[in-house]
Amino acid sequence: MIRYQLQCDKDHGFEAWFNNSAAYEKQVKRKLVVCPECGSTKISKAIMAPNVGVKGNKKSEPPVPAKQAARSVPVDPKVAAAQQEIMSAIRKLRKTVEENAEYVGPRFAEEARKIHYKESEEKGIYGEASPGDVKDLLEEGVEIHPLPVLPEDQN
Repeated sequence: MIRYQLQCDKDHGFEAWFNNSAAYEKQVKRKLVVCPECGSTKISKAIMAPNVGVKGNKKSEPPVPAKQAARSVPVDPKVAAAQQEIMSAIRKLRKTVEENAEYVGPRFAEEARKIHYKESEEKGIYGEASPGDVKDLLEEGVEIHPLPVLPEDQN
């Protein structure tokens, strides 16, 4: 089995397990892989960090044959610079939203509907919404956009 970190065309991240890489390719091509947040079938692999185990009272894994052992690949300086530039732009976007919009927390879906249906003044808001709420808002025609998740948000 292989686990992939996936991303839809709306930048929602999620993971899924497949028997092998060919099974992943086949299922994506047949549009059987679906984003759990928005239902999109436009899926691609996201960048993944290696899964590094910790020492402890765990059974040891059988050794990996030499031909299958992972190899360290040098990072192209141009790629690293581009990644840093992208992360900088994402951080700037998040900061701009946080400075210019009102944080409404878990009331995001309710507040977004009020603004959409003109029951509340038009203003920028941000907060949290469940995948179901996101799907419902999109189906109602409420214009929403996910804020990018930063690596430091995962700590």
